Amino acid sequence: MSEIVFNQDTEEAEVKLFVATEGEELNYGVVGGLIERSAFNKFKAYVEKEDERLGKKCSFVLLDGANGALGLVRVDMFATAFDLQKAAAKVYARIKKFKSAAVFVRRLSKMSFKAGDVAANMGLGFELAGYSFDKYHTTKKAEEYDKLEVINFVAKEPLDKADYAPMAALANAVRYARDLTNEPANELTPAIYAADIKRLEHLGLKVSVMNEAELKKKGFNMLLSVAQGSAHEPYVCVIEYWGNKASKKVDVALVGKGVTFDSGGISIKPAAGMWDMKQDMAGSAVVAASLKAAVQQKLPLNLVGIVGLVENMPSGTATRPGDIVTSLSGKTVEILNTDAEGRLVLGDCLTFVEREYKPERIIDIATLTGAIVVALGSEMAGLFSNDDCLSELLSIAGEQSGEEVWRFPLNDNYRKMIKSDIADLKNISDGRAAGSITAACFLESFLLNKTAWAHLDIAGMDMFSKPKPMYGKGASGFGVLLINRFLSNLGGGR
Repeated sequence: MSEIVFNQDTEEAEVKLFVATEGEELNYGVVGGLIERSAFNKFKAYVEKEDERLGKKCSFVLLDGANGALGLVRVDMFATAFDLQKAAAKVYARIKKFKSAAVFVRRLSKMSFKAGDVAANMGLGFELAGYSFDKYHTTKKAEEYDKLEVINFVAKEPLDKADYAPMAALANAVRYARDLTNEPANELTPAIYAADIKRLEHLGLKVSVMNEAELKKKGFNMLLSVAQGSAHEPYVCVIEYWGNKASKKVDVALVGKGVTFDSGGISIKPAAGMWDMKQDMAGSAVVAASLKAAVQQKLPLNLVGIVGLVENMPSGTATRPGDIVTSLSGKTVEILNTDAEGRLVLGDCLTFVEREYKPERIIDIATLTGAIVVALGSEMAGLFSNDDCLSELLSIAGEQSGEEVWRFPLNDNYRKMIKSDIADLKNISDGRAAGSITAACFLESFLLNKTAWAHLDIAGMDMFSKPKPMYGKGASGFGVLLINRFLSNLGGGR
């Protein structure tokens, strides 16, 4: 991972990058006189040649030279913060072969971005693009790693490193979510995971951990039914952040599905691809990472995160299809398919956090259904909500962060599809139709006070088989940028 620094000497940088808006003519003023005139003239000629060759303005031009490389990064005149992040991520792929880079930034007036804003957003893009998960490699050669060690942002006026602090915290949180989600299930059991979350207390968060005995006493019977086939004890972690000491109300509760491995249970999954089910806890990683970012950014909000950590395995003690359990809410549930387990974990957690904390809003995040992948692919997450205002705020945050969502309907026509003949509810509907919607309807059933609620189905977005600009292959941490943007907007932040 590259170190982001500011205002350092640029003389030894192996590549020097200059940021400009599209359509802006390259002149000596753009590069701030920071390179020799002869080098500038050669670079300008190369840029013009590339423009002519491609028939349009290139978004990035790089010229290697004997005395180092020069690059021009063009961004749209009306680009957003996310556009800057994405531009930097794309550039990273071209400059990671160099040991050091200097990036010359300046005010981009059409976007109302100060030089510090440009640096902060590009820094985030560089950090996310440079992520890798290498801890289990023992034979990887040095030349296979990215060489880029330092990215130095400079401007005509000194940049304030403090401007980057919120983005540094956000980048750290996304990496944390990715690291958790990439871990193999034998290295991230519910117990290990709970202990990892408990360590977040050193940042100033309050973390409470409920073990199996406590969960039985409280009545988390749906969650326990998922865990009972595994040799690993289940846990529920509650993470509290009180950023607004003047208020006792909880602004937002975040609820995450933490199935550390999902075999499907007795309704076992096909063998092909089952190895990816180590990532069925991605929603819980987003919750933990979002609380981590919030405390480090000092958001002026009161937040609660709750994650249910279980392993879903087949055994002689596992839940059987047809079993009926009584949820924490008191509602009875007929379990027709043990591979529809995430909603059982989330349902009890939703009831608990609504009853105990009475939050203004609840958002749950989960890799819940394969049906959402059929509907949306790996382009955006599914959004389900009982509140138009909350839904709109999340949609706006999705557009701003680049982690977009698409809202689906919830109504009585779908709710009746999960009614059971012999219990209050069944955990799947008949047939394959509307699987993501009926799963959301199931979750909604465990909100007894009708709190403003949204469900984010991030299946298909939690990991990528092919790299994207800000996401490498593997765990994406999708949802952290979205939730952080939502919370920042809610708190009146940056």
